[in-house]
Amino acid sequence: MENILKQKKEINVWWALVPLVFMIASMIFTVVVLKQAPHIPLMIGTAIAAIVAHQHGFTWEEIEEMMYKGIKLALPAIVIIILVGLVIGAWIGGGVVATMIYYGLKLISPGMFLVTICIICGIVALAIGSSWSTMATVGVAGMGIGLSMEIPAGMIAGAVISGSYFGDKMSPLSDTTNLASGLTGTPLFDHIKHMFYTTIPGIIIALVAYFFIGRQFASGHMDTKKIDSIINAMEAQFVISPWLLLIPVIVIVLVALKVPAVPALVVGIILGAGAQQLIQGDDMKTVMTTLQEGYKMKSENKLATELFNQGGLESMFFTISMTIVAMTFGGILEFSGMLNAIITQILRFAKSTGSLIATTIASCFITNATCSEQYISIVVPSRMFLRPFISKNLHPKNLSRCLEDSGTLTSVFVPWNTCGVFIFTTLGVKVAEYAPYAILNLVVPFISILYGYTGFKIVKMTKEERKGFEQQQNLQTAELV
Repeated sequence: MENILKQKKEINVWWALVPLVFMIASMIFTVVVLKQAPHIPLMIGTAIAAIVAHQHGFTWEEIEEMMYKGIKLALPAIVIIILVGLVIGAWIGGGVVATMIYYGLKLISPGMFLVTICIICGIVALAIGSSWSTMATVGVAGMGIGLSMEIPAGMIAGAVISGSYFGDKMSPLSDTTNLASGLTGTPLFDHIKHMFYTTIPGIIIALVAYFFIGRQFASGHMDTKKIDSIINAMEAQFVISPWLLLIPVIVIVLVALKVPAVPALVVGIILGAGAQQLIQGDDMKTVMTTLQEGYKMKSENKLATELFNQGGLESMFFTISMTIVAMTFGGILEFSGMLNAIITQILRFAKSTGSLIATTIASCFITNATCSEQYISIVVPSRMFLRPFISKNLHPKNLSRCLEDSGTLTSVFVPWNTCGVFIFTTLGVKVAEYAPYAILNLVVPFISILYGYTGFKIVKMTKEERKGFEQQQNLQTAELV
């Protein structure tokens, strides 16, 4: 596509804010007042953005191309969403999730549950490089175990999210980790090593908090009758076997061996569907129905029914449509130059290293809130802030760390962001419920800002490094456009 950002079509910051104002106002009214889905407000924002772009000289063909490019940025996420729906259905139907919950109920201490589930999710996400896949599998099982212990859903989801995003953020297999390092020209493992300084303190704070929060759920508060009823319901519905745990282990091993996440998840789907037919004894028609519509369980145990009646391709249609609508809006904002106009004004306030990092963190969150997609919150700020970082002789790995500290982590706090929607769809917990307990995601952005103002672990560049990074970024920008 030829360069559409011509001088005669430049959109000033006031016009750029118009679609955002309309979208945010309609979003608040629709989601908060009417308690409806956020799709329509985003479509309203898209329509207003298209009108603004057209009034500034962009043709309809160019505006369509902006929307297509926006959607294209989210295609990897859409593929993962589809596969996650199939994984959930296959693993529930195959008895994998039931087995995980069964042994979890037998082995996990209520008082240490939040700490344990956070660590387990962290390990799994680190191995497979996906917070979404971790939440959709281990997280779903963890919700079942925690709820049976009468631990509030928000606390459980917060611990699952903290662990999952810790592993995702620090994994060399993560798409956002590779995106942040690649767009800033930072070697992948240099980027990961630099994130240790903000992320490790964050996860330590989270685990300590979960330890003290979890003390109120000691064994004395454990409802053994409720747990026994869930166990009985699972035993009546599924064949429980430790051998079924090999299925998630195989998926983790595949990804650890650097098999890409998509084929690894496909293997998990095949193994889960095979287990449903060969071990659980369902016929092929039932297996196919589970993959398409999700698992259907009839039980007198309400919690078991709510937990296992989910998954399948159709369960992800809400999230997929949400992603597509969000990216049409984000695509027009980015490729028409509106987002650039807004962030350029923000940069006027970034005079010192601390204020530049704080502005970057805030801009990533604002992008998450306005464009509803964490990929854009990494892609756009990386373009906007790389040159200011280089101009201050700040090594680009400082920027790549900021992109992950905010762009990746704060996406979960926006209800209409694809991450917030995915978590609600998968774990069944609203943002307002889990936000106070997603402690890693809360504290890391502030740790990053603190480092910016104190200068702690802020790496400077030499003149040679600066020249090399400028040349490298010019090439990458040309390829991206």
